[in-house]
Amino acid sequence: MTVVLRMIGRRLLGLIPLMLGIVLFVFTIMQFSSTDPAVAVFADAPVSPEQLEQFREEHGLNDPFFVRYIGFLGLLVTGNLGKSLATGQEVTGLIATALPLTLQLTFLGLIIAAVIAFALGTLSAVYRDRWPDHVIRITTLGGVAAPSFWVALLLVQWLSINLSIFPSSRYVNPNDSVVGWIMTMTLPALALALPLAAQLTRIVRTSMVEELDRDYVRTARGGGLHPFVVVGRNVMRNALINPLNVLGLRIGYLLGGAVVIEQMFNLPGMGQLMIEAVKNNEPAVVQGVVLTIALGFVVVNLLVDVLSLLVNPRLRTSH
Repeated sequence: MTVVLRMIGRRLLGLIPLMLGIVLFVFTIMQFSSTDPAVAVFADAPVSPEQLEQFREEHGLNDPFFVRYIGFLGLLVTGNLGKSLATGQEVTGLIATALPLTLQLTFLGLIIAAVIAFALGTLSAVYRDRWPDHVIRITTLGGVAAPSFWVALLLVQWLSINLSIFPSSRYVNPNDSVVGWIMTMTLPALALALPLAAQLTRIVRTSMVEELDRDYVRTARGGGLHPFVVVGRNVMRNALINPLNVLGLRIGYLLGGAVVIEQMFNLPGMGQLMIEAVKNNEPAVVQGVVLTIALGFVVVNLLVDVLSLLVNPRLRTSH
């Protein structure tokens, strides 16, 4: 337990400079935008140059870069991410509205990818160098090369346009209809999950093959234990440590991929919120979304590391 707490403490301390660097990076990138936030807010409304200048002064848009950066850090310490220039809404409120959908999509994609990967990876390892292994390896090779947005286009073409099984451009809240929610989330979740499942399948297969070649497996088989008992009770537990660590890293890519997928399927999540904020050059909203995704990435990897320590006691000696 002491080892776990020590590792958590180190990660939390490392979180501070990481978040400062992310904020600085986003701040810097937003300076290259050709869109004036004041002009974007008023859009086509008839406003004079004096009114635009007054708006910039009131919201600190004319302040030097580092003054605005330090000001945002001051708000961040108090848990305030600022306000949207266009609507005046708190950024935390906008994120609280959009984040649940992104988490739903990421969670569904993760579950689908994990189930497919562990099933196919184990099957491929058990039937190594036979036809099931060859079919799975060729299939996953194509899946690794396929980006999620391309998979999304294929799914929409096949299952939405051609077969009309799933809708492709609306969202149903699970509180309104669980069946409707499942139908609207299936295609986006599959688009996120399939490329990840292909990557994880190959990693699971490699880990399982290495573990199946160990002496204790041959001893267990020689002792008359059923192969399913050997694989399920011993091999799988040891072999899934590496895939588990990789899965933690890939969750960050799922969150990032959700930004694109949500836009393609017209889902009102973090992706749509961020795209609109970038279009309107709203740095507070963009920074809030990026920080939330980055924090989620760090927290998930921390949980995966803790789980790895609990599953594999040998790792505790290295911390």
